[in-house]
Amino acid sequence: MKKLIFTFLGCAALFMFSTMNVKAQDYKNAIGGRFGSANGVSFKTALNKGAMLELIGNFRSSKGVNYINLTGLYEVYNPIKGAPGLNWFYGGGASIGSYKVKGYDSDIYVSLDGVLGLDYKFKGAPINLSLDWIPTLQLTPDTDFYSGDIGLGVRFTF
Repeated sequence: MKKLIFTFLGCAALFMFSTMNVKAQDYKNAIGGRFGSANGVSFKTALNKGAMLELIGNFRSSKGVNYINLTGLYEVYNPIKGAPGLNWFYGGGASIGSYKVKGYDSDIYVSLDGVLGLDYKFKGAPINLSLDWIPTLQLTPDTDFYSGDIGLGVRFTF
């Protein structure tokens, strides 16, 4: 069943990425923070016309629960007509992380992630804001679906 799901998701992603006609975003690189249920560091870099790679390092520590997570996302950008600097984007990627629950063993997990969001680059200022949603299909240690994390990204562009 897992092979069938992976094959279907892979074919769908390749089809979507190959049929898109997109324009470039307004910056090449950006680094800053992503704030949501887990706060972290976000780095974006342009790959080709209309696509970016985003790396997110998340961490969270609260009563009895600690985790660290690294996520890599391939994002396709599309401009919103009539709104200069504003793009909507979608994409996918994967995460690897570790978590520890007080009184239980720690574990390493791997997941597949989707992403959907809005991205805005201020004209004349090196500031980028984004609002995104990242749903997750955890593959290990147990298969589970997480409806997602909504995060606000604030970045310095260069």
